[in-house]
Amino acid sequence: MTRAAILQAAPAERRLRLLSCNILAGASVQRYSEYVTRSLNAVLPGRNKMDNLDRLAEVLPQFDVIGLQEADAGSLRSGFLNQTRYLAETARMPFWSHQPNRAMARLAHSANGLISRLEPHSVLDYPLPSRIPGRGALLAQFGEGDNALAVMIAHLSLSAPARARQLGFIAELLHDFPHAVLMGDLNTEPHSMEMAHLFAKCNLQPPAQPTPTFPSWKPRRALDHILATSAIHLDKTWVLPQAFSDHLPLAAEIRLPAHVGGKASGRRQ
Repeated sequence: MTRAAILQAAPAERRLRLLSCNILAGASVQRYSEYVTRSLNAVLPGRNKMDNLDRLAEVLPQFDVIGLQEADAGSLRSGFLNQTRYLAETARMPFWSHQPNRAMARLAHSANGLISRLEPHSVLDYPLPSRIPGRGALLAQFGEGDNALAVMIAHLSLSAPARARQLGFIAELLHDFPHAVLMGDLNTEPHSMEMAHLFAKCNLQPPAQPTPTFPSWKPRRALDHILATSAIHLDKTWVLPQAFSDHLPLAAEIRLPAHVGGKASGRRQ
């Protein structure tokens, strides 16, 4: 085959499937009252949590990059299990990383997690500005230089002023990446004032329409997001029907230039 034929046969773009999921440390909540009635179960390990994680692991191979929020980094409530690592290994996904954030003695230790079919060139952890420390963002870079895809995974605060500061900080970090994605539980809806400031300060684009994810048993609020810059085609977003926590997982399919994002390891199942 001639070089011209090889160039002609090479795909001009690649497709990636993304998933963002707040897993509540493996706990399952099916109504508001269970935040109280099952509060003891939330801080203790149990077979139901492992079953929940195993059900999630069955879904993960459909995706290329997965962002987790409220994954336990190894404390009493998870049986001292690093849940990000467990999900990656159970799903047979080759790359994983995590960012431990708020530790409550040895009872609970929340983390953002990354699971990926693509090998990251770098993974950086950033503490997010907040009056009460413990919120963070994980920035994974796939590829280098102009060929990089930046994926940030974040779990933001409950208060609007704190979220505004955190989104301003995230906008600065992502400002110079033409190909960037922000995914996570942002604890705010796309039409909020703090989200408007985010879109004004960087090239992330607002979603075409809200996708409700919370509460998982009757989703009314679009708190979970997968946002992309204008150089990335976000073809579709959807929620998975499986309720692994009090949030439904949010999925997206994106298209970007074939040379962006490094190399994949293996194929989706």
